[in-house]
Amino acid sequence: MRRGSYGFDAPWALAGLFFGAVVQLALVAVSFAFDVPAAGIAFLLGALYTLASAGSYLYTTRRGKFVVWGEELGRIEGDEQVLDLGCGRGMVLLLAAQRLRGGRATGIDLWSGKDQSGNAESVTRANAEAEGVSDRVDLVTGDMRELPFEDGRFDVIVSSLAIHNIPTAEGRDQAVKEAHRVLRPGGLMLIADFQHTSRYEDVLRELGVVDVRRRDLGWRFWYGGPWFKSEMLEARKPGPDGVESRSADSESRSADGEGAVVSAVPEVGRVHQDAAPVKDVGDGA
Repeated sequence: MRRGSYGFDAPWALAGLFFGAVVQLALVAVSFAFDVPAAGIAFLLGALYTLASAGSYLYTTRRGKFVVWGEELGRIEGDEQVLDLGCGRGMVLLLAAQRLRGGRATGIDLWSGKDQSGNAESVTRANAEAEGVSDRVDLVTGDMRELPFEDGRFDVIVSSLAIHNIPTAEGRDQAVKEAHRVLRPGGLMLIADFQHTSRYEDVLRELGVVDVRRRDLGWRFWYGGPWFKSEMLEARKPGPDGVESRSADSESRSADGEGAVVSAVPEVGRVHQDAAPVKDVGDGA
């Protein structure tokens, strides 16, 4: 059972769906009052359709995405260093932290309330306390296009519906490159988004990652319906010395039925600023 408060994704969009349904229901009443049954039926069908979309959206933002990410994070063993890009109020960050024993989960965000209601560092800290994981969570205020961490720092990098909020294609590409830079060789990357996932994949392949795939996350991650579905981009950074690496799903296979083998590629990295001070949730700094 969740004890934290995680708000709503893009609350203005959800409110718009419910408002649209109310307007159409009002038009149903007006149509029948003026004896225009054909219009009334059309508006009624539209209202039901809009309500169904709103229900799908509400389910995803309040439950569905938690279920999906809970399954995705089941592969965490407990000692990893995990980074959540655009952690927001901490949904994925804290799910990951609950699976850690000796590892730590770090969340980075600019804490904008535009795309998630009530998004603030203080809220994420309070959620970590409520979930009982504040002793293994760090919060950093920063931009995912310029991550304040050294190369190869993290074993697992996750992101949920965050990278698409960067307004330019160049900025989104840079965020993916930065994620690749701070991921250790052999490390796992999981990026869920409803836009630009094919481009994220292209960027990783340009960096030499071949153990990468995209997959539909299904109805539990629809924001209104199948036309607004989300995809998971899953990738493994090539290991040192071209060591064979498997997809994060150990049972996944390539189209010809053989396991995907990662070939040797040049390591991508650059000199970067020292790690920024982090705020340990536990000490409330």
